[in-house]
Amino acid sequence: MKNKNLIQFKKLKKNRAGLSIFFNLILIILVLAIVSVGVAAVSFSTIKSKMMGEYVSLHGLASIYEEGLKQGDENIYDILDASGRDYILLDSDGDIIKQNGENTCTMDGGLSVFFAEEMVIYGDSEKNLIIRDDDGEVTVDFGMILRDLWREAFTFRKTADSYVTMGIEERQPGISVDIKTDSDKDDRIISQDEIIELTKEIGRWNTGIVSYPLWCALSVNDGNEQLIGKLSINIDKSDALIVMLLAVLLEIMAVIVLIIGIIRVIRNVMRQKKILNLYMTDPITGGNNWSYFIIKGESFLKKGSNRNKSFAVIELVFIKYRNFCMCHSVADGEEVIEKIYSIISSGLGKKDIVAHLTHAEYAILTEYKDEEELKVRLRNLLAVLENIDGSHKFAFHIGVDMMPAVKNEKGKFIKRKKLNLETDYNNACTARATLESSDDSRIAFYGEKMLKEQMWLDQVGELQQKALDNEEFKVYYQPKYEPSTRKLKGAEALIRWQSPELGFVSPGKFIPIFENNGFITKIDHYMISHVARDQKEWLDQGMDCVPVSVNVSRAHFIEKDLADQIRNMVDNAGAPRRLIEIELTESAFFDDKAAMIETINKLKSYGFAVSMDDFGSGYSSLNSLKDMPLDVLKLDAEFFRGENAEERGEIVVSEAIKLGKQLNMRIVAEGVEDRSQVDFLAEKGCDMIQGFIFDKPIAKGEFIDRLKTGVAKNNG
Repeated sequence: MKNKNLIQFKKLKKNRAGLSIFFNLILIILVLAIVSVGVAAVSFSTIKSKMMGEYVSLHGLASIYEEGLKQGDENIYDILDASGRDYILLDSDGDIIKQNGENTCTMDGGLSVFFAEEMVIYGDSEKNLIIRDDDGEVTVDFGMILRDLWREAFTFRKTADSYVTMGIEERQPGISVDIKTDSDKDDRIISQDEIIELTKEIGRWNTGIVSYPLWCALSVNDGNEQLIGKLSINIDKSDALIVMLLAVLLEIMAVIVLIIGIIRVIRNVMRQKKILNLYMTDPITGGNNWSYFIIKGESFLKKGSNRNKSFAVIELVFIKYRNFCMCHSVADGEEVIEKIYSIISSGLGKKDIVAHLTHAEYAILTEYKDEEELKVRLRNLLAVLENIDGSHKFAFHIGVDMMPAVKNEKGKFIKRKKLNLETDYNNACTARATLESSDDSRIAFYGEKMLKEQMWLDQVGELQQKALDNEEFKVYYQPKYEPSTRKLKGAEALIRWQSPELGFVSPGKFIPIFENNGFITKIDHYMISHVARDQKEWLDQGMDCVPVSVNVSRAHFIEKDLADQIRNMVDNAGAPRRLIEIELTESAFFDDKAAMIETINKLKSYGFAVSMDDFGSGYSSLNSLKDMPLDVLKLDAEFFRGENAEERGEIVVSEAIKLGKQLNMRIVAEGVEDRSQVDFLAEKGCDMIQGFIFDKPIAKGEFIDRLKTGVAKNNG
């Protein structure tokens, strides 16, 4: 899977310099093409005008000949010869009647169309311009003329460039010139006579003419004869000068466009560099940000030279940062953030990478030799960071995911080709998250056990809704018995998960996950609804039902209409409210006490009993009893375990029962496993016992058997 930051980074690079260079190149090519076409058009127009002039002249000569024949002019051939044009006159059999000049006509050619005129043309043996294509059609090789014209233009330019005067100085009587040529890079002195001779040479070149012969046949004397005249397409050297000037114009325009393009590319590259710097710069510290960490970090780790090195990906979090800002200011907090970044950076190696992410989070990539060496370095870093402010002692949590060098079967180190740095950083974050309950500086390493735990979390999270929809969660009941009579007086509804994928899952493996991800509220609804339906079903069957307590998580009590929700669920099932007991854990009382009291009073007004679970597991139990209008008090199982359970524990339990009775509460002891404990609790007036000594949590069918008998199966 490709990294999103890297993809975005590549897009920024491509969208700036790459496209700019491409479009400027297209512009340069377009300008060159337009000017080239213009120069070619001018050149072709010059050739066309000269050829048409020759054709018109030959056509006029043919008209003079025909007019002379009509008038019986005996001097008609002298008139034709006086034109100075080479020609041959053929009779209908193709025999030569008259010839003027040298006959170099190849008679190779035929009918063709030029400039909207049909012509019969033939080539010349000295310089053949006739071309036949694959279909046998005849045309003239104007390309040869154009190429020669361009060649002459650039020859002239080269000649002119060779005689550019570089300076004039008085060396001896008379004028001498200091010049430099392309072929001879050394300065030399020429005389005034040489300059005059050179000027004459350029003049002779400038007045030269290049001739391209072509023969054209015209039908005369009513088609009985054929006049074949030589057309000379004469290219003057002055025509080449025009082409040269156009070519120079082409070069100038191309250079201008090229310079403009280069300037634009440079500006775009500079703008792109600025954007990329902003993209990978943290605004608070002025250092690296998350994008830099991922892009540069992955590139660094994938280098072949680093395959034999071990690296650690680290998340460092400044805990209580928000508290610091509340007590001081955001500006003071950002100043500390910047100082922390500076200390981390200075404490790392030259090739290590550090980046500031959120306000209190830093990502680090560092090389290490072994785990112990890495721990020492991190402890030293923490020692420095904790005391960066003389008036405060800060605390930090560090999560580490190690990336040791790996060898293949042949003992060679493997290059990290399929690396995903985000995944490794998330592993470090997972390790760091295990420290959240601590307020001290600590370090946690990500390992195989943590990986399995994370996989379990993900698996449970993926299956939870499907399990709820398919009713994979089963309601188990643990009976509550009167200690003196062993009669069934109540039960607690407990959840079990029978998963097709995971098998039987105990509550301790999934309830904490549901409490963390918020799914526990759906479980609460599920349990209340199912218990209410079971109670209704058992009543309809004529059974003597007992109250069943259902746990409601502390997360549910943030909802102001919780009591109404519970009432509606129970009423919809048709169960009596007196048979449903709402059980709260003691920890729930440490949240919003006012909201808790309001919800309890509402539940009681609707006819529900309310109990406190795990009494004695917290530190504010007595204060909770003072404020909360509870119906049932459940003594925590820890009262009956431990070294001092029989001595000091009995004293505490005895007083707790007495206190509950004085507050008009029923007392339930859970976790009872010993007969002597049962006798003690019966003596002290405990109302109900819930424990393995009588019954473990049992399935619905087995609990129905208990309802029918009304007594414990095991008398303890």
